Amino acid sequence: MTGTGRRRFGARAWLAGLAVATAVAVTGCGGGGGGDEVASAGGGRASAGASKNASSELTEYVEAQRKWVACLREAGLDAPDPDAQGKVDLGDQSKWKRDPKALKAQEKCAGLSVPVPDSLEKAQRPELSKEEIEKNRKYAACMQQHGAPDFPDTDADGHFRDVTWDSTSAGAKRAARACASVIGVPADAPPAKG
Repeated sequence: MTGTGRRRFGARAWLAGLAVATAVAVTGCGGGGGGDEVASAGGGRASAGASKNASSELTEYVEAQRKWVACLREAGLDAPDPDAQGKVDLGDQSKWKRDPKALKAQEKCAGLSVPVPDSLEKAQRPELSKEEIEKNRKYAACMQQHGAPDFPDTDADGHFRDVTWDSTSAGAKRAARACASVIGVPADAPPAKG
């Protein structure tokens, strides 16, 4: 998120996106790439080239994660090896944010940290039920109609597209309150505390 209140919303955390929208609806406050396309039209199967490319991306990602972990270890941290998907379980993140040694190691190794490849991110997204897909579509339409025209549409699988939208505008806040019931949050819910 940037200081202007713009958010990335999409593939990696569609559930988190709903949680953010819910939080905006409940509290009345917000936080301070382009569209996804269908990979192929061949019966929903990716081509051999696409599979090979995804495999190559995964291999490169896991190797990059290994280098990042090696750097953290060289800086004195006890970091576990990445799993087969490149995930590194660092445990309690709050501990890493408070520990000066961890902060220094993260700063030193930041250049080796790479984002999760889109193909891996998409493969790890949960499959939504027809009801969830319809709820997401209705929520996106409601948000757009009630003051947040830049709120992301959903892709063919019902996940919110990965676009930036302004969750802090007055229109976005109004829309979040107006559309809260679409995602199961009562419109008259009291503001969250904390």
